[in-house]
Amino acid sequence: MNDLTNLSQSTAKSPDAKADFSASSNSASANWNYEATVEQIETIIARIEAGELELTEVFDQFALAADQLRQCESFLRQRQQQMDLLIEKLVDDPESY
Repeated sequence: MNDLTNLSQSTAKSPDAKADFSASSNSASANWNYEATVEQIETIIARIEAGELELTEVFDQFALAADQLRQCESFLRQRQQQMDLLIEKLVDDPESY
């Protein structure tokens, strides 16, 4: 959560901070974690709802949360496709397992 706090502070200070985060998140995709990302989204939502952010920060954090939601949806869609393939293999050839 400290990373999120640091990110929100840098986003508020630098208009290019969001672009920097996107570049770093692409290079660190091997370290990406669904549960941690959901927790970050929930933290952003809680901070927005609590009125802890200035208006410009609200927009920046909302955009960040929307991007993270897209990442989560993509992750879930990929995993669903993998599960569908496994189930299809089991149904087509149950004796191979």
